[in-house]
Amino acid sequence: MEEHEDAQYCFPGHNSSCRKVLLSTSIYITLYIFFLSIAAVTVFLNVLVIISVSHFKQLHTPTNLLILSLAVADLLVGLIVIPAGTVAIMESCWFLWKYFCVFYVFISFFVLSISLCNLLLISIDRYVAVCDPLFYHSKITITRITCSISIIWFCCIIYNAAFIKIIVNVELPKRCFEECFFVEDFKWISIIDLVITMIVPCSIIITLYLKIFLVARSQARKVFSKEAATKSGVKTVQETKVQIPAVTEA
Repeated sequence: MEEHEDAQYCFPGHNSSCRKVLLSTSIYITLYIFFLSIAAVTVFLNVLVIISVSHFKQLHTPTNLLILSLAVADLLVGLIVIPAGTVAIMESCWFLWKYFCVFYVFISFFVLSISLCNLLLISIDRYVAVCDPLFYHSKITITRITCSISIIWFCCIIYNAAFIKIIVNVELPKRCFEECFFVEDFKWISIIDLVITMIVPCSIIITLYLKIFLVARSQARKVFSKEAATKSGVKTVQETKVQIPAVTEA
């Protein structure tokens, strides 16, 4: 009886070890296939984007470079985050190396922050293209975009490494999945991180796209009004041409 109970623990012999979550074999295999299929599709599509933009020189534009940077971030999601997250969801025990736990937490936060930064750069690119189209090619160049991408990747790596260094205690025993994410009581740091990595970028992105929407709507109204004026002018000229012969005959 004791052996049966010990077999249900992640690490038999440790009283503080978590119990294993037992699933039926069919559900277990189905869920693994589902999540790993998502990871495979994510990797394939992003590799396709990366190869296409990198190989064809015609696609070397500022906007496509931003898409390339976003595709690399998404590739990390498919290669690391989804597979490791699948193990974390399916297994109650954390059998991976304790430093891999730190790496997994780091890469998860990093991918989120770099993706938002890429979306922010894309929104700035679209804002200039719509709101200031005459100076777009002078303001948004491949050199500036490349420098911007390099800066955000470097800053995100340094920032997330420092953040993980502060909040994650590597020396904790990693027996359960929950312990992998155990952080010390730094609520104020978590709030600051939420503001920096989520609230500020999302607010800027929403503001820029709202401005793009307003500018696009005003431009559409001007186009429609010009078309309406042109059509009314054509009708007036046609009516005048029709009436002139009638006056002459009289």
